[in-house]
Amino acid sequence: MSDTDIIFSSPLIEGIILKRNSQFTMDVMVEDEVVKCHCPTTGRIGELDLPGIPCLLSNSDSANRKTRFTVEAVSLDLPQQEQKTWIGINQNAANRYVEHFLMKRQFPEMVSDYDDIQRERWLGQSKLDFLAGDTYLEVKTPLQNLILDYPPHIKRKKITPFNSTDRFIKHINELANSLENHQRAILLSCFIYSCSSYKVPLNAPNSDYIHEQVKRCIKKGVEIWQVNFTITKFGVSLERYYNTTNNFLDGGSALQGL
Repeated sequence: MSDTDIIFSSPLIEGIILKRNSQFTMDVMVEDEVVKCHCPTTGRIGELDLPGIPCLLSNSDSANRKTRFTVEAVSLDLPQQEQKTWIGINQNAANRYVEHFLMKRQFPEMVSDYDDIQRERWLGQSKLDFLAGDTYLEVKTPLQNLILDYPPHIKRKKITPFNSTDRFIKHINELANSLENHQRAILLSCFIYSCSSYKVPLNAPNSDYIHEQVKRCIKKGVEIWQVNFTITKFGVSLERYYNTTNNFLDGGSALQGL
């Protein structure tokens, strides 16, 4: 890992998910012991039927926590496979990852003109994630749909289309409106795995309305970028980032999983 990467204070612990008890907890088998773990995303994780899925856990010594471990990532590889590829699922941690690489100035093509980084700045009625110089950034970490191929051994759930987009529409409009007084506004879609550029299924609920709102905001100057991180037992590295704004002006392209 490079000197700009995030290095965990202690390596993550590998386990096998036994079941998801609720939105907030999972039972995980770790070295023949069943431990109750915090689940850091309240929604679904793609189409995954989670029992039997390998996972990575972080360990907390805080006496105030009800659960000692947090599930940080899952894998579509077989449990017995020694070298696994991981999908980060901690949406709160994603903001910390973005902040780290902003502080390390690892997004020069996206934002470079800033002296400091401020967290959770109000803009209109919304609290947005970052203000770097004159650029507002709102970070989204889509997990409702995983943009990758599922191996044949993975059990998949039958799911209904995800259409809770009110918060997203609110934030992208706030970003667009901010351009009256600020130089730039960016919606940053963050994937803690290797994800190609994403699109909304053409039959997604209210997709026409989403397209209309997104295109209106882009015309006002909102930029849409994507960043891919790689997570391992030892830390997080920046895989790549790029401008995807034009993807959302093409016919049939929009947001999947937000």
